[in-house]
Amino acid sequence: MTPYDDIAAPHSPLGPRPLDPGPVARRALADGFGRTVTYLRLSVTDRCDLRCVYCMAEHMTFLPKAEVLTLEELDRVASAFVSLGARKLRLTGGEPLVRKGMMDLVRSLARHLKTGALDELTLTTNGTRLAEFAPELAAAGVQRVNVSMDTLRPDLFRKLTRGGDLARVQAGIAAAQAAGLSVKINAVALADSNAREIPDLIRWAHGRGCDLTLIETMPMGEVDVDRTDEFLSLKDVRAELESFWTLEDLPLSTGGPARYVRIAETGGRLGLITPLSHNFCETCNRVRLTCTGTLHTCLGQEDATDLRAVLRAGASDAELVAAIRGGVDVKPRGHDFQIARRRPAVARHMSTTGG
Repeated sequence: MTPYDDIAAPHSPLGPRPLDPGPVARRALADGFGRTVTYLRLSVTDRCDLRCVYCMAEHMTFLPKAEVLTLEELDRVASAFVSLGARKLRLTGGEPLVRKGMMDLVRSLARHLKTGALDELTLTTNGTRLAEFAPELAAAGVQRVNVSMDTLRPDLFRKLTRGGDLARVQAGIAAAQAAGLSVKINAVALADSNAREIPDLIRWAHGRGCDLTLIETMPMGEVDVDRTDEFLSLKDVRAELESFWTLEDLPLSTGGPARYVRIAETGGRLGLITPLSHNFCETCNRVRLTCTGTLHTCLGQEDATDLRAVLRAGASDAELVAAIRGGVDVKPRGHDFQIARRRPAVARHMSTTGG
C-alpha cells in the first residue's frame, strides 16, 4: 500500500475541465522585476521511499493526507498556470511515483501537450519505480525524465540514500530509455562523498546517451549532516575537469537553472547548477507549488502564497488566477543561500518544497 492509497478525488474525475479565468489571464505572468514565469515545478507529495542525507532527516514526519492537494486540485492549479503562459510543467516530490493515481494526473495534464498550450511535461524521480512506470509515462506524452543518482558505488548509494538499491535505479534508467524516454542524471556534488568519482559518473552517463547535471548542495531544512563539510564548489569541479578534458560552453537552455558544456572527449553534455558559487537569479523563470498548495516563487526565500486556501474556499478560476498573479508579483529578486551559515537559509526541506 502506497502512502496515498486512501486519498481519493471523490467529487469529480480527472479530465479536461474547461478553465475560465477571464480577461486577466491574457497578460503574461511576470514578476515585479519583469521576469516572465513560464515554468512550474509541481510537487505531488512530500513522501519518498529514500532518505537522502542532504535532502531530509532520517526520521521525517510526513504530512497528513488532509493537507495534501487532491489530484483534481493539482490539475486545476497546473492548468491555471498553463492558461497564464506556463510552457513547461515538471512533476516532483518527494518521489512523485509513490503517489497513488499519479499516472491519472500525468494523463490529464498531457491534454495541454495535445492542444499545444504546453511544450513539455516531465518529472524528476529517484528512479526506484521508474521501471514500472516508464512505458506509461512515454505513452502519456512524457518525453524525458530526470533521475537522481549521486554515485556508482552501491555501498555509498546505500549510505547516501539510507538504504537505497543502486541496481534498481539503474534498471529504471534502462527501462526509461527502452521506452523511448530521454534521461538526464542529476548528481549532487559532495566534497567528502562523491567528489573523486565525478569523472566516472560523467563517463557512465555519457556512455549511455544521458546528459548529466551536477548540483551544489543547498542549505534547505535541518538534516543530520553538516553541509559546510559536504559543500563542493562547481567552479572548482569545472577547473579540475578542464585539467584533463575539453569543455565547450553551450548556449543551451532546458528551461531550468543549469549552464551546459559539451565535453569533447565523451561527446556528452554536462550541466552545472550553482546556486551558491554563482547564482542564476537574474534569469529565473520558475516557481514551485508544494503538494499542500503553497506557492514558492523563490527556492531560497521564505515567501509563500496559500493557494490551497483559495481553492478550498470555492474560488472561481478568475479568483485563482488573481491569487497566482499576486504571489508572482512579489517574487524576490534572488535567493539568500550561504553555505557557511549555522542555520539553513530556509526551514523547509527540499522534499517538502519540491525538487
